[in-house]
Amino acid sequence: MVIYMKVRLGYVALSKALDNVTSSRTITYTNYEKENYPSDKLFEIIKSNLKSLEKIITYNVKNNIHFYRLTSKLIPLATHNKVDFDYITPFKDEFKKIGKLINDNNIRIDTHPDQYAVLNSMDKRIVKNTFEILEYHYKVLKAINIKRPIIILHVGSSVCGKKASITRFINNFNKLPKHIKECIAVENDDKVYNIKDVLNLCNTLNIPMVLDYHHFICNNDGEKIENYVEKIMKTWKNIPPKFHFSSPKSKLKKEFRSHHDYINSNDFINFIEKLKPFNKDIDIMLEAKNKDDALSRLVRELKYKTNYDFIDESTFIV
Repeated sequence: MVIYMKVRLGYVALSKALDNVTSSRTITYTNYEKENYPSDKLFEIIKSNLKSLEKIITYNVKNNIHFYRLTSKLIPLATHNKVDFDYITPFKDEFKKIGKLINDNNIRIDTHPDQYAVLNSMDKRIVKNTFEILEYHYKVLKAINIKRPIIILHVGSSVCGKKASITRFINNFNKLPKHIKECIAVENDDKVYNIKDVLNLCNTLNIPMVLDYHHFICNNDGEKIENYVEKIMKTWKNIPPKFHFSSPKSKLKKEFRSHHDYINSNDFINFIEKLKPFNKDIDIMLEAKNKDDALSRLVRELKYKTNYDFIDESTFIV
């Protein structure tokens, strides 16, 4: 069998190469309260974030980076329970311009809500807020015309044990609107829900699973990753499977779960070699503190250490 696996690398939210360009500017609710609605300051910040996002996407295009995760902080106060405003229509031209840039250059975009999104919480207020967070992410992805929106979640709470918590996740997932259900992918975590838990959950709900390899290293029962890769890949329909890869901050137990500034290239190569026999195109999100700088450094090391055939600055054939 001829092995011909294409790998695309991506990074999260902020480009280190673009000084002082952030799509995550914010405003506190306290400061927002001091202004009259509609808040000129809030709208100014949103416009600034969207302009910065356009700059980041343009940078990605120029540097042939085809995979990118949006910040969850693009629209400040969008899910605040005391703030209600239309954050799509006033900025439709900005969203449209960004979306055209993304789609014309075939960039894969996804989102990963922060720790406040807990679908299986015991607290009904948190669950309600999670629904609103997911709707916000969906609206932003649709506003920029992402054809196949993906919103990544962790299983979340483990109150009352794993079995009960997974049941709560399933029950609350089934209460979501259809358009949100179709976007959800679930990722294994580094403490509670391991690769088996999440794979079984994703198969039950018929949704994709994101394998986070660092989390797998932190949280496993001795499983061999090779026995699960193909099953995980099969949860993705008509879209390349997505993986997360990061390196531990240090080997010390208290820091092992934290992300390093860069990627350990030897560990990354080992991971690729484990995936190689499955002969399927994949996208790998690098979760390193130094973002695109970490991506570029990894590519330089891969070119030196391997015979991977690089198509461009972030894509290679194994």
